[in-house]
Amino acid sequence: MKKLLCILLLCITSQVYALEIEGVKLEDKVQLDKHQLTLNGAGLRTKFFFKVYVAGLYLGGKMSTSAAILGDAGAKRMSFNMLREVSGKKMLDGINELIPVNHTVEEMKALESRVADFSKMLSSVGAVQKGDVITLDYVPGVGTRVTIAGVDKGLIAGEDFNRALLKVWIGEKPAQADMKQNLLGKE
Repeated sequence: MKKLLCILLLCITSQVYALEIEGVKLEDKVQLDKHQLTLNGAGLRTKFFFKVYVAGLYLGGKMSTSAAILGDAGAKRMSFNMLREVSGKKMLDGINELIPVNHTVEEMKALESRVADFSKMLSSVGAVQKGDVITLDYVPGVGTRVTIAGVDKGLIAGEDFNRALLKVWIGEKPAQADMKQNLLGKE
């Protein structure tokens, strides 16, 4: 009976993790303002055989296609648990390379000033360290809040801007194809 009681107490008091990748424990659910989000999927980003970060995509409900996620106007979170130090410039280079390839020239013109604001945010970061967490939180009607290592870096308006960022990881030409499938909850 004591053993059963201990197990029950352990289950009640411990945090629920949906997944663990490379030692990073991803919570099953997170609270974003008044929105409760569920882990849709997570994956490991590698580059030239280096493990760079573990990304997690949180949504209001499970979705398995990019079209459904990109078409959803609800709250979203992309989290990045850094597995190595990366300079702000390298992060910026990767994003600046992948946003345009997932958009038309007209779409890029509409995003231009906000992509520039986002670039300023990232370039102001000397480097993110191993263990730091970056979050890109989309709150409907408010915008995308950028947080790096617990420090609020600013807010960028527009659902279209958040969709542009998401396309870096789940768009037609993602940063890494297998990670896209993982974020969609397919692997």
